[in-house]
Amino acid sequence: MAGPPIASGAVATGGGAGVAYRPALTLLASLFFMWGFITVINNTLLPHLRSVFDLNYTQTTLIESVWFIAYFFASIPSAKLIERIGYQKSLVTGLIIMALGAVGMVLAASLPSYGVTLVMLFVIASGITLLQVAANPYVAVIGPPETASSRLNLVQALNSAGTMLAPLFGAYLILGRSKGGTAQTGTVLTPAERLADAHSVVLPYVLVAIVLVVLAVVIARFPLPAMGSATSRLAKEERKHHSLWKHRNLVFGIPAIFIYLIAEIGVANLFVNFVSQPTIANVTAEEAGRYLTLLWGGMMIGRFVGSAIMQRIPAETVLAAFSIGAFVVMLITVFTTGPAAMWSLIAVGLFHSIMFPTIFTLGIKGLGPLTEEGSGLLIMAIAGGALVVVQGKLADTFGLQPSFLLTAACELYILFYALWGAKATNAFPDAAAQETAA
Repeated sequence: MAGPPIASGAVATGGGAGVAYRPALTLLASLFFMWGFITVINNTLLPHLRSVFDLNYTQTTLIESVWFIAYFFASIPSAKLIERIGYQKSLVTGLIIMALGAVGMVLAASLPSYGVTLVMLFVIASGITLLQVAANPYVAVIGPPETASSRLNLVQALNSAGTMLAPLFGAYLILGRSKGGTAQTGTVLTPAERLADAHSVVLPYVLVAIVLVVLAVVIARFPLPAMGSATSRLAKEERKHHSLWKHRNLVFGIPAIFIYLIAEIGVANLFVNFVSQPTIANVTAEEAGRYLTLLWGGMMIGRFVGSAIMQRIPAETVLAAFSIGAFVVMLITVFTTGPAAMWSLIAVGLFHSIMFPTIFTLGIKGLGPLTEEGSGLLIMAIAGGALVVVQGKLADTFGLQPSFLLTAACELYILFYALWGAKATNAFPDAAAQETAA
């Protein structure tokens, strides 16, 4: 896959990179925050739409599947667009695409239409994909290779701040203003109540669209550093002589990202429905949405803590420890009831926290001139979140609680990756990678 010409030019600054790029990284952190915020609004949107359209679990999780399918289809076009119009214009374009999708959600609510909702969520996710394809590898290569995992975890903590605040926003402005969100589980809504509930998403998405447009204007006017087209051409020539598939850390890292997304998205999307069950917490969807904030808060804390730990302990060791913790709490979730099951599901957010940024940086470690293609493939693997529909089908067939055994199985693959799959083979020396970029 052709990646954006970011990595090669970004690391060419040498020892002053930390100072020269700090304003740019600060601005990028706002993008991480915003796409995390918008993605997690879905977690409160899904139980809302389940009520409005009277959906089963399979249909509900299909909504999120459409969201993550966008990563598969939009990654390659996003990379080509970045090559054609440049990094800064692509960021602006991604934000405008997201804003158009948010306005489209207002249309979907006004109809209301399940089909239009799916299309608009795909549009928003395509805009986020464009941002992700550029921003993740940029942050990973901007500084010393040995602290790449620590750096990306730190910036991803801002993403988690967005995911932590989004459930409060969604619970108050969507679930809290709807009949389905404030009623007890099992309440049957009248057609008029369903129509009124559908309209409750108008205000939140109008606000989101306004913020996205403002952010696009700020980035369009911000003096982002040039990415260095000459070094990009050099890297392209060098890449012709090497193969991505000789790098074990990437080969096993792609399915690691794919499988991790199944786990993360399955937990987040079914959290409200799980916690609101009489045998778990017996609360309304609105109240369960507030508990969801704790799940994402754990991810934010875990990334700050993980970033600090990785300054002293190898990233793959930390990843192995966190995957074991995630496996244990998921077993507790499946085989207990009441507060124990609820709090164990909340705790998995802490253990999931470092997984995506750590797998990503381990996956591109030692790729040298192949870093851009490897990054693009890892971003495409985010499409694994689309398979959350599999857990929805398991929930419909065997019950919601047993369906979390799928999540537990995903944690075991992450453990395998940390212990063996992440070990780099045919790695380019760090110095050589820097020289190639320079």
